[in-house]
Amino acid sequence: MTAIRVEGLRKSYGDFAAVKGISFEVADGEIFALLGRNGAGKTTTIELLAGFQQPDGGSCQVLGLDPARDRAAVRRRTGIMLQEAGFFQDLTVARTVDTWCDFTAAPRPRDEALELAGLLPKAGTRVRQLSGGEKRRLDLALALLGRPDVLFLDEPTTGMDPEARRNTWDVVRELAGQGTTILLTTHYLEEAQRLAGSMAIMDAGEIVASGGMAETLAARSGRVAFRLPPGTSPADLPLPVTLEGETAVCRAADPDLAAQTLLSWAAERGLRLAGLEVRTATLEDLFLDLSGSHR
Repeated sequence: MTAIRVEGLRKSYGDFAAVKGISFEVADGEIFALLGRNGAGKTTTIELLAGFQQPDGGSCQVLGLDPARDRAAVRRRTGIMLQEAGFFQDLTVARTVDTWCDFTAAPRPRDEALELAGLLPKAGTRVRQLSGGEKRRLDLALALLGRPDVLFLDEPTTGMDPEARRNTWDVVRELAGQGTTILLTTHYLEEAQRLAGSMAIMDAGEIVASGGMAETLAARSGRVAFRLPPGTSPADLPLPVTLEGETAVCRAADPDLAAQTLLSWAAERGLRLAGLEVRTATLEDLFLDLSGSHR
């Protein structure tokens, strides 16, 4: 079943086209990563899906509803964590959640929401005394209050320390395992690769790549990198390489086989491939290859 459907979605601000006819689908209970540089159109897309803005063209549906026309119904069944949220700085964390509970239908108990976000020990702390990462966790607690069927997370772990970030990943996985559909944006590509089952990369308002995470990465070239041995040039090597500073980089569909070929060549000549690194394609490789190449 499709929880989110986007078809030819467009949104402009004056002469600036922020979203240029994008299309994608997110399955029920899936974690979907929407990636791209700053200004690619990710946040505008989320705001359109949440019903905060009216599209100029195309269509989008969330749980079979039009977010702009059926905004109240969509809001009852979704949670959203935007990049910036306004808090009353002198309220405590507990009082902030209590206030939001007053506007949420059938909310979770306050302590349950704070426990999920890893913020229960800070319940009595004033918001202004929280760190940036703790404020993001408060954003998360508020987004989870209504037990949403669809959760929008816009840069959810910005400012968090590594432990808090991994704890948040666990929460996201747990929610998806319980059937919550999650659309997230993040600049932490490791985060997207660890969490998402599928993804789309946006650049200048367009989707330049999309598909299942594992399948998409499996179709990309891997990488073998090493320091070029003294007295040799790229032309001497048995496989084509490019130089990145002092590092020779060979891209290959099977990086393990490429590494074996290069090591055999070096062994026959009594050479050493210092700093050898072999890896399959990563989301960072894909992102850097595609994002910006369509400008």
